[in-house]
Amino acid sequence: MKKALFIDRDGTLVIEPPVDYQLDSFHKLEFYPKVFRNLGFIRSKLDFEFVMVTNQDGLGTSSFPEDTFWPVHNLVLKTLEGEGIIFDDILIDRSFPEDHVSTRKPGTGMMGKYLIGDYDLANSFVIGDRATDVELAKNMGCKAILLQENMDILKEKNLESYCVLATTDWDKVAEFLFAGERITEVRRTTKETDIYISLNLDGSGKCDISTGIGFFDHMLEQIGKHGGIDLTIKVKGDLEVDEHHTIEDTAIALGECIYRALGSKRGIERYGYCLPMDDCLCRVALDFGGRAWLVWDAEFHREKIGEMPTEMFLHFFKSLSDAARMNLNIKAEGQNEHHKIEGIFKALARAIKMAVRRDIYHFEVPSSKGCI
Repeated sequence: MKKALFIDRDGTLVIEPPVDYQLDSFHKLEFYPKVFRNLGFIRSKLDFEFVMVTNQDGLGTSSFPEDTFWPVHNLVLKTLEGEGIIFDDILIDRSFPEDHVSTRKPGTGMMGKYLIGDYDLANSFVIGDRATDVELAKNMGCKAILLQENMDILKEKNLESYCVLATTDWDKVAEFLFAGERITEVRRTTKETDIYISLNLDGSGKCDISTGIGFFDHMLEQIGKHGGIDLTIKVKGDLEVDEHHTIEDTAIALGECIYRALGSKRGIERYGYCLPMDDCLCRVALDFGGRAWLVWDAEFHREKIGEMPTEMFLHFFKSLSDAARMNLNIKAEGQNEHHKIEGIFKALARAIKMAVRRDIYHFEVPSSKGCI
């Protein structure tokens, strides 16, 4: 079955003119940053048909005469074509919002042949900058990519679940379509703990963490926030015994989640960071090379920080490195124990963010062996 990208024009391919929102003169024309390289790459490397779907309010009326629309529109198409970006179909709705016609996005009245079974809509995407584009995806049974970073505009109509990526960067759009999402989840249940973890390596740092140990929650949140990872961790552990099983098993499950999300590791940077935090200097170097190893050079002189035993810090990172199959080299200097361990977690997060970054233009396994 065929797949398609249903692409909005204004705000997606070109910058939408402010004030009147009409691209009706050449001096208003400005292409969206990075659109040429990335749409050209998608067109040449993937098998999506390109369909432009755009609302042009009142086109053909006195408020938007056709002779002001077509010259600029045709220049847009010709310029894109010169970069190998050719649209298989162009669908333009001319109505006003108050007309409430079915052909106007998010209505599907223009979509005709795309709804009759020849297209794999579940694996097709609507790409646009407005909530109506996401709603169109919902109405068609597609997924949506929103060229906005703030998904709050989707909340009113409960559209968040239909949007698989929210970004203002066409690099991210191309990466997502070419290399796929890096989202995974792990459930680990033993007689001592019941753990659920989900993560998105290409998220925005949203966290929902509850382990029953407040300071541990705070440290795990650093991984999500500073690593740009959407992270959900829910733990029920035998804290009536002590904290050991909860911390160890969380590390194992989190490491396994990271390992699964990385998949083939094609295109990743692989290596990654040090950072200061007040009186402390924390260095975390890592390698997602497939082999587990931990070097730990950090001393703590308090029994606990918050509710978390300091003896468990080493154990956490050892279990994490084992489960994620990564090398970890950690060193921390400083006097304040809280700052020291928080600096380590933040440095780990930044090291992960650096190491998992993908380059789809050099989409190879980062190893002379050919596998890691």
